[in-house]
Amino acid sequence: MSHIPQVPYVGDQVQMPVMGPKDQQTLAWAHQNYIIDSGIHSAGVNTYASSTVSAVSAMSNLIEEYGDPYTPGYTREQIDGINAEYEATQSQRIRAAMFPETIEDPKDLSTAQYDFGPMTNVQSLAEPSQMLKTAVVNIINYHDDAELTAKAIPELIKLLSDVDQVVVQQAAMVIHHLSKRDAELMALAKSTDLVLAIINAMNLNADPELTKYAAGILYNISRHYAGLLAIFQSGGIPALVRLLGSPVDSVVFYAITTLHNLLLHQQGSKDEVRRSGGVPKMVALLQKPIPKFLAIVTDCLQNLAYKHAETKLVILASDGPRQLVRIVQSYDYEKLLWTTSRLLKVLSVCPQNKPAIIQAGCMQVLGQRLVHPSQRLIRSCLDCLRNLSDEATKEENVEDLLRHLIQLLGSSDMQVVACCVDILSNLTCNNQRNKVTVCRNMGIEALIRTLQQCATLFEIVESALCTLRHLTCRHPDVEASLNSVRLNCGIPLICSFLNFHSQPLPVIKATLGLLRNLGSNPANLAAFREQAVVNNVCMYFVHSFQQVQQAQQAKADPPIIDGVSSMDIVECSTATLHMLSKDALNRNVMRQMNIIPILVQLLYFEVEYVQLVASGTLSELSNEMEGVHMIEQCGAIPPLTELLHCRNESISTYAGITLHRMNADKPVECRKRLSVELTSSLLLDDGSAAWVQDTGPESCVLSDDFSDMFYRGAYDNAMSYDQMHVNSPAAVGVGWDPLDTGMMGQPYGTMPVGMGTVSQPVPPQHYPGQPPPTINAWYDTDL
Repeated sequence: MSHIPQVPYVGDQVQMPVMGPKDQQTLAWAHQNYIIDSGIHSAGVNTYASSTVSAVSAMSNLIEEYGDPYTPGYTREQIDGINAEYEATQSQRIRAAMFPETIEDPKDLSTAQYDFGPMTNVQSLAEPSQMLKTAVVNIINYHDDAELTAKAIPELIKLLSDVDQVVVQQAAMVIHHLSKRDAELMALAKSTDLVLAIINAMNLNADPELTKYAAGILYNISRHYAGLLAIFQSGGIPALVRLLGSPVDSVVFYAITTLHNLLLHQQGSKDEVRRSGGVPKMVALLQKPIPKFLAIVTDCLQNLAYKHAETKLVILASDGPRQLVRIVQSYDYEKLLWTTSRLLKVLSVCPQNKPAIIQAGCMQVLGQRLVHPSQRLIRSCLDCLRNLSDEATKEENVEDLLRHLIQLLGSSDMQVVACCVDILSNLTCNNQRNKVTVCRNMGIEALIRTLQQCATLFEIVESALCTLRHLTCRHPDVEASLNSVRLNCGIPLICSFLNFHSQPLPVIKATLGLLRNLGSNPANLAAFREQAVVNNVCMYFVHSFQQVQQAQQAKADPPIIDGVSSMDIVECSTATLHMLSKDALNRNVMRQMNIIPILVQLLYFEVEYVQLVASGTLSELSNEMEGVHMIEQCGAIPPLTELLHCRNESISTYAGITLHRMNADKPVECRKRLSVELTSSLLLDDGSAAWVQDTGPESCVLSDDFSDMFYRGAYDNAMSYDQMHVNSPAAVGVGWDPLDTGMMGQPYGTMPVGMGTVSQPVPPQHYPGQPPPTINAWYDTDL
């Protein structure tokens, strides 16, 4: 039989006698079971059954009757005191905890008030009330301190006017000490007489200690609006400007910080600082190598130069641009870089400051900061770069800048993207090195992605299209660029911007220019044919020509919408049609759209480029006999015969080719007459030697400053980034033979409903207010 081992008990450790008096046995049993605890004293978790309660009660009665040798006894008075403490009401104990000062006898305070352990519920409730009581006491003391200071101000003013410099210095020291406390400072700031006395004492005494105390007082006072007004009304600004030349750094710091507060918050301070000569003194302080101090100085200069041309010229005369560029290059303190770039942005709209800033290397230095983690610094740098970029097209060593701009095209901030495409458009204008750099760093791919993501943001679309136009013309990698646009699915996207009446004219103009460049690649012509782009180009061509005719009838300038003239659209669309006409199917569409009569009209224009593209398009359309017949029926022989003697060899060549094809089926006599004309046009007199070398096919290659970029926005109440063009003269010749219908009375083009019909034009003349037509003065061959 297995035996169950006996479980030892705590009570087994004490041997209970078998026999003994009854009272001794009872006491022994009670002591053996003393570990039983209900939890009321120890707050422990009791594992014993509730049936033991009666046993505990019996044990307590026995201990009370016979006494307990193991525990100290309490007197009856002590027990009564303990009971009285526990019998206190809850409200009395809470009142003692929250407002102990109301208890007359400190002995009545609860012991919980001195418990440094976890907070009791009563203590948690008492804390907010104690804070409120402290705040009320502070307000009372604050009011008392302010009143005492206000009463002492007349006496302090007398001491500041004392003849003894020691007394004046001691008074200034006392006031400086008082100005460090909020209550006293408010009283001091409200006293204009005291501020005036401080300024007078500073002006009459050259003591360095007195000057330091006075500058400190003015700085502390300037932290309140009342103090700013008191300083301004007391003539404190001229005194503070004089302190900027102090040899004591602390005085200069106090002065520039006080002036900064005045410039930011006190109306009229800017003009007073300018009149006091503060601008050149602040520029001189830019040489101090203290970043936080320089941040305040540059912010002061930015506030003074904003919308004030004279201040910008003073900064330029003080060599400010070079100092600012050096600061951006030398320091890494973010706030200093941000305030300096903001000042450079304001100066960059000044025509006199712009070349100096570029010459100081600002383009390269700001380009290095485009990788900074601060977004506000990047935005400020981009704004400044955009302002400078139109005059920095010939700047060298901007490869890193171009790479950073291409990377930032992927930013989620549309303002950053807009700045980047504007800068890229300007820097790639007439600069082959920059074009190659952008193309070789995946710039075309990035621009096409930008067009896809920002197709509804017209400002970004226009700049991106213009940049692509620059990148697809006149540089060593141009063929790769033309193919890259097509291979990256750019042609359908670009053609989508030609939807009639759905895009603003700046976007249409930029699109037409880009299509003209892309059309020089035969593979792209096939892609254009799939997109049916020639139809939309013809519509814009006809519509814009109608507007020009109506302006001629009214003897007014052609309408200008969003900065784009109707004559600009005529020129761009004609150039695009010239390239598209190299495809036979496109020529068939052009004949169906009946644009030949308009092309004949353009031969009379005195703008040489218009004559060039119009005659070139007619030359292509004369490849088929149907086109030859239409050209002849529109009366093209007289203007083409006149253009045989044009100084531009390309124009005369196009005219000769068209006339030769028109006379192919004519009688012999007509062909002989044409031969005589061609011979006379080739046998020019000796006086033509001065210009023959400038004619030829390359004469159509003009400068890049075509009127495509009409930048948005402005800083400093001026155009923050200048236009890169001169408006086209858009003038027509006296020999213009107006026509409003095509062959057999058909209207020009297949016009949509609501576009109107072509009106009867008046004899051509120069538009009022426009200069005589000049060649190569406006057109951009990056078109």
